[in-house]
Amino acid sequence: METPHPRIIRERLTVEKMIYLYCNAKHGENGGSLCPDCQDLLDYASERLKNCPFQESKSTCAKCIVHCYRPVYRQKLRAVMRFSGPRMLTRHPALAVMHLFDSLRKPPQLKKKTASKRKPNVWKRKISSYLSNAAPSTPLIERFA
Repeated sequence: METPHPRIIRERLTVEKMIYLYCNAKHGENGGSLCPDCQDLLDYASERLKNCPFQESKSTCAKCIVHCYRPVYRQKLRAVMRFSGPRMLTRHPALAVMHLFDSLRKPPQLKKKTASKRKPNVWKRKISSYLSNAAPSTPLIERFA
């Protein structure tokens, strides 16, 4: 298994800290752990970041042209970020500033797919030309003999 790019590791850490801030403030103290809903959101976000098609060249998810998150999770994460974003400046200033710089990046573009280099189906053309040249009165079995 490949080691994720440091950019993705930092993005995951930022999301994790934001979710912890949100969960501890909104859902109460859980002894340093997350409630089941917030843990589910963190697991989902981690999976999305791991499978991000842009990896090290990615901007923030809000500016991305590919929407990896399902609408329900996108809405939950948006609420988490609205709450935790301003608080990140005092709790985790380095991550907040790096996230701000990442948001200034241009979103990457998808690579255009190149035309396939498949060879044309020669046999299909040969059979169709053979069938069209054969006399229509001859039975089908004799045409291929």
